[in-house]
Amino acid sequence: TRARAVLSTEDTQGRIHGEGTARTHPSEPNIPEIGDEIAASRALSSLAHTLFDTAIDDMHAISPKA
Repeated sequence: TRARAVLSTEDTQGRIHGEGTARTHPSEPNIPEIGDEIAASRALSSLAHTLFDTAIDDMHAISPKA
């Protein structure tokens, strides 16, 4: 399962996205809903990390240089 989370912004950056995947181990039962949930949560986590990194970069860009 692959998932992609996208945040559309109104500033010049446009869109921020995160991606996540999940695979069923051969010894586990194939329950697609679980794979969907794991892939989606990984995509959202990736999006959160990217958004946080973007915020840090923006803060550094506006901070006065010492």
